[in-house]
Amino acid sequence: QVQLGESGGGLVQAGGSLRLSCAASGRTFSMNTMAWFRQAPGKEREFVAGNRWSGGTPAYADSVKGRFTISRDNAKNTMYLQMNSLKPEDTANYYCAAASRRIIGLENSYEYDYWGQGTQVTVAS
Repeated sequence: QVQLGESGGGLVQAGGSLRLSCAASGRTFSMNTMAWFRQAPGKEREFVAGNRWSGGTPAYADSVKGRFTISRDNAKNTMYLQMNSLKPEDTANYYCAAASRRIIGLENSYEYDYWGQGTQVTVAS
């Protein structure tokens, strides 16, 4: 089992920045792919960014390309999401997710085995 815990959410003005963290514990050696998703009230959960835990080219949703950056610190078993130039439409509960196998469609939430509890990001206009 892998346990995931997000932190770093909060209230920020439009144009501001936040960095989210996702700390993994447990059988972290079994992680292959990790990603960030978000869900706004009344909307479906959507993919934000993802990458292989071992590295590689990250994938981003079109809506966040050029503004968000996903990274990781293997030594700390922690994944990050740096969010710059935030917009009110980025307001959502942000979740980190992990898959224990190599998946092709990083944007497919059903592929992930483990989920965190989420951290709320609110961007004021």
